[in-house]
Amino acid sequence: MIQLHDRQAIIHAGPLTYSLGATPEGFLLQGFAGYLGSGVHSFQGDSNASASEASPDPSGQNLPFQYLGPSARKAYHPPRPNSCAGQIYAPDIEPAQALMPPDLGPDSELWEFPAPGIGDFRNPGIEIRTGEGHTTCDLRVRSMRLLDEKPAIKGLPSVRQNPLEGDRTLEILLEDRVLSLEIRLLYTSLPEYGVIARSARVHNKGSRVLHLGHLASLNLDLPIHDYYFGQLSGTWARERHPLFRPLQPGLTEVHSRRGQSGPETSPQIFLAAPGTTETTGEVFSAGLVYSGNFSGSAEVNGFGATRLQIGINPRGFDWPLAPGESFQAPEAWLGYSNRGFGPLSRNLHRLIRERLCISPWSSRERPILLNNWEATYFDFSHKDLVTLAKAGAKAGIELFVLDDGWFGERRNDSSSLGDWEVNPQKLPRGLEGLAGDIRALGLEFGLWIEPEMVSPDSQLYRRHPDWCIHIPGRNRTLGRNQLVLDLARREVQDWIIHTVEGLVSKAPITYIKWDMNRPITESSPAHSHSYMLGLYRILEHLTLGHPEVLFEGCSAGGGRFDLGMLAYYPQFWTSDDTDAIERLPIQWGTSLGYPTSAMASHISAVPNHQVGRTTPLDTRAVTAFWGVFGYELNLSRSKDEELTQLNTLSGWYKKLRTLLQFGDLYRLEGPTARPLGCSSPGALDRWSWMMTSRDRGRALVCSVQVLSQPNPTVPRFLRLEGLNAKTMYRVWAVSPRGQEDLGLVPGEVALYRGIALPYRPGDFQSAMLYLEES
Repeated sequence: MIQLHDRQAIIHAGPLTYSLGATPEGFLLQGFAGYLGSGVHSFQGDSNASASEASPDPSGQNLPFQYLGPSARKAYHPPRPNSCAGQIYAPDIEPAQALMPPDLGPDSELWEFPAPGIGDFRNPGIEIRTGEGHTTCDLRVRSMRLLDEKPAIKGLPSVRQNPLEGDRTLEILLEDRVLSLEIRLLYTSLPEYGVIARSARVHNKGSRVLHLGHLASLNLDLPIHDYYFGQLSGTWARERHPLFRPLQPGLTEVHSRRGQSGPETSPQIFLAAPGTTETTGEVFSAGLVYSGNFSGSAEVNGFGATRLQIGINPRGFDWPLAPGESFQAPEAWLGYSNRGFGPLSRNLHRLIRERLCISPWSSRERPILLNNWEATYFDFSHKDLVTLAKAGAKAGIELFVLDDGWFGERRNDSSSLGDWEVNPQKLPRGLEGLAGDIRALGLEFGLWIEPEMVSPDSQLYRRHPDWCIHIPGRNRTLGRNQLVLDLARREVQDWIIHTVEGLVSKAPITYIKWDMNRPITESSPAHSHSYMLGLYRILEHLTLGHPEVLFEGCSAGGGRFDLGMLAYYPQFWTSDDTDAIERLPIQWGTSLGYPTSAMASHISAVPNHQVGRTTPLDTRAVTAFWGVFGYELNLSRSKDEELTQLNTLSGWYKKLRTLLQFGDLYRLEGPTARPLGCSSPGALDRWSWMMTSRDRGRALVCSVQVLSQPNPTVPRFLRLEGLNAKTMYRVWAVSPRGQEDLGLVPGEVALYRGIALPYRPGDFQSAMLYLEES
């Protein structure tokens, strides 16, 4: 619900109440953001605020319910008699102007969309440069109105319109009359998800060229700084580890300049109150629906206020705006929970699945797959692959995926990207023949491609050396022996579309793993944005044009795992690190902002190919069940006993697939289950989580003990969540060897005392318990 009255607005989005308003001078100030409980939730004396466009209120009497704090604008604009003059407060609350130091200025304000050059010295929401190099921008509210829809964002991924009930959107138009500049801000309330979807568009209405250097997708000013800044960071093979640090005066920032969101950090950041856990405490999230260069920051000024901001990375960004032209910033989501990380994550998971991803596979059950990469790497034949697929069929797989090495002269990573024709020495019967033999086993067939790249040693590069991103006269920087195709060029986009459609038309391909194995170089920040627009055009065309194909994203593992990609790919290869223990922090961090149904997670061989660790099959299964399940090992070398155990696991996953891919995730023991800022003795050796069906009738509980301890507590009890306290549940212990009936447990006992976990001595042990309403 959104209320608008006399240029003051209140947005309700589940637990989040958000207010903002215009001063009589037209400045747009932020008011309140957070949880109000059972407090006043509407304008005083007006519970049915008008949905029409509001007009200025010179009397200053029609004011929002919430006291938003005294304004220091009076130091720059003296108040008019009998007006609030920059104040937004409830009539029955004294503004206490006498308590305000006379020299405070705009730098102490809570701005809704801050502009540079007029006294606020924090990071602005916009930077526009004139031909003379001036960047001052004085933005005033021209109009505010409510829309009964969510306007689409052309060329960029965004939340889709609710097809049944519609959406309520607040539109605010700001203008700088000197520059003849207009900014359109949109706020769509998504109350069932506790999220406000926001976007900004700038339009040059003047007669001279302007240069856009920065346009924030989301800005939130908060009056305090007693928060922990949360980020999902790492590098290749250890992406999205959850990290939290207390805010300090100055700028705390994560960003990417790689031409993609990248493995170092994710365009999803958090502000959490000290002591926050999975079930308690206040948490804000800011997520950018974008896959290119980005910046997410929290800036604390000298007055102790915090500015949370996320958008395209402004470093070096320069987008010319000719007269009449516009620039659209990516959409951003402001999420909120007053009950810890758990509800915030579950809301984001549902929002991504239900309203962001345009693929019909977003709501479909995903098949269990076997990928040949760690089994064969580049060295395989038609016979090898069929033999591997036969073993996979015995293990219960449903989809066989052919990874890198099937095309051109590809015998290693030094050639042939761009030559998407079958290597006849490896596959003499082509993809059609291989797919036919795979399908004869009762399996679907999938294929790996990397269409954004080109090898210098390829027919494509020899025909079109200008198609890669480059700067004339400079060396072309190689990464993994390859160059990046220039997706800002329409002919390159069309070639990729034609190539991929040619592959799926020649063979019965129902799955494509779309890889992108290096960052972008020799590209300006503005060109990198044009690249992303080209990529989104390609993905939208292919996703909508081929709904039968399940597209899985990959970027040297999980390097481009973000909201922008998840608008098209319903799942993503979470990391090239397949070790069960290493995957715990990766998948925990990923799940803070992204759904389980998007995390591809496979059982791999031991010793693990990335870290050399040997873990029990039980534990590898527990970790792999936390996501879209599959296998990444040479099953053709497996004995019948192992294939039987894998078939048992596959059977359980098929039985629980809806629960595991679309249920509610509850993280029980791990980084964010501990109070933020509170030290806890011992290393983080226990990781536990559970998936619960929406009707609370079924649940799967998983727990991993990393290192064993002498004289352990036996049995160890684990408190569960998400169950019905008044329901009796039957409990089974699940393993590759089958299941064991452990009896009945009342829901209230499981919730408040916990259930006993089976004890297994040794390192890297685990437990998996299935609960079903009795």
